[in-house]
Amino acid sequence: MSSRDSDFNFRDGDLTLCLTSLEPHPIHWVPTCHFAMVHADSGELLGNINLRTSSTFDQFVYSGHIGYGVEEKHRGRRYAARAVRLLFPLAKRLGLDPLWITCDPENTASRRTCEIAGGQLVEIVDVPEGHFLRAEGVHAKCRYRFDLLSV
Repeated sequence: MSSRDSDFNFRDGDLTLCLTSLEPHPIHWVPTCHFAMVHADSGELLGNINLRTSSTFDQFVYSGHIGYGVEEKHRGRRYAARAVRLLFPLAKRLGLDPLWITCDPENTASRRTCEIAGGQLVEIVDVPEGHFLRAEGVHAKCRYRFDLLSV
């Protein structure tokens, strides 16, 4: 990744992504860019998003390249989908094409976020016995593919 943050546009209207750290993801232990979703005018924290910059088998199938969360009072405004799209140029520059996002099948908000951001549902896969997600009670994952060629 370039050290010049100005190489990327991390703003979409009232949404700004602010890089908070470049460190391994605390669960997946892969190199990760962590961002705060911040309201561009008020500076209020809207949520967070991270881009995992490696492409392991686990990321392709179970955990995906991007994770996000929006503060409850800010949900329903498409901040997560907009933040996902803001990360596409960075993901493409890092060679993450296609990009994968996964979510639990019953998480309708996250599924809608993936659809709004342009992802295509490829499949729903079972999480195997012995996988750390299964130990947390996760039994299946929806796999959304994002082709970044046109970004």
